[in-house]
Amino acid sequence: MKTPESLHIHKKSAELEVLFSNEKPIRLSAEYLRVFSPSAETKGHGPGQEVLQYGKRAVQFLDLEFQGNYAVKISFSDGHNSGIYSWDYLIDLATNFEQNWNDYLRRLAQEKRSRDPIFIDAISD
Repeated sequence: MKTPESLHIHKKSAELEVLFSNEKPIRLSAEYLRVFSPSAETKGHGPGQEVLQYGKRAVQFLDLEFQGNYAVKISFSDGHNSGIYSWDYLIDLATNFEQNWNDYLRRLAQEKRSRDPIFIDAISD
């Protein structure tokens, strides 16, 4: 398993940059990482139990916490913090970005969901 030399959060673009030795940096958005979280909340507990994540366009990184030498736990601004991203999983997400993202957009359209967050306005009398 490869271990990254560094991780860096780009706050303005909401991207995580992962640098492995002698390789081009991997940059993945907070939204993409949140939508493809490896947590049971997102993946379910078995095939066919995946939960479509939506309304995550504006999600930001809050914190990164290393999990030994094999992964990082990411905390997001929507309260999600149970996904542990192994280095191999981050590489897989980067390698398969186009297919993953297109499949995600197709599923959103099928379920008539949006990437945009839902805001509820409170109306007082």
